[in-house]
Amino acid sequence: MTLLSVSEYLSRQSYDYEILVVSDGSSDNTVATVQRLISNIQHLRVIDNKENHGKGWAVQQGMLEAQGDYRLFTDADNSTTIDHLDRFWSYTQSGYDVVIASIGLKEAKVASTEKFYKRIFGKMGNLWIRFWAVPGVHDTQRGFKLFTAKAARAIFPKLKITRWGFDIEVLALARKFGFKIKEVPIKWVNDPESKVKPSAYLQVLIETLKIRLWLWSGRYK
Repeated sequence: MTLLSVSEYLSRQSYDYEILVVSDGSSDNTVATVQRLISNIQHLRVIDNKENHGKGWAVQQGMLEAQGDYRLFTDADNSTTIDHLDRFWSYTQSGYDVVIASIGLKEAKVASTEKFYKRIFGKMGNLWIRFWAVPGVHDTQRGFKLFTAKAARAIFPKLKITRWGFDIEVLALARKFGFKIKEVPIKWVNDPESKVKPSAYLQVLIETLKIRLWLWSGRYK
């Protein structure tokens, strides 16, 4: 289970930490399961949203609720294991404000059983995203991103995208506000039970254009 592996890893570290779970109106037993673990996992909290607002909305809420000097958001499916964080710290010490996991770099390793249309849409979408929103960033969509508190406080209150395209908006705003971004190659394991539908890819393409228009029109103050 992701929470147990995260807790086990963090308990070995020399720094203070908190673990924050944001439930985006989940209809399964997520909240009840987390609440049962609170007595066994140190520094664990849960935010129980009764309605679904979208992944971007939930991540925004969690990143602004977090109190740490560094704030990581990670997907619950453990596609990127928490020990990848070991490789991120040297970049924060070198002046990077945003450090992101990437499978777009040649050093990355992908253990994937993705359907063929997802691979095709993913590659085409990445080219679209790089052209319109974040040139030079090879992979915007991995759910494993680390921010300094300063970057998180500047970026996340400005988000307008509440669903799948929020990752792109986050990185576009990081660029706009002058924060340094570092991509780090990872080993990524695709979740075969992923519920991302083909329509989500189209939604991301449309949201990418919205982000570009908002940047051009000065909507991000």
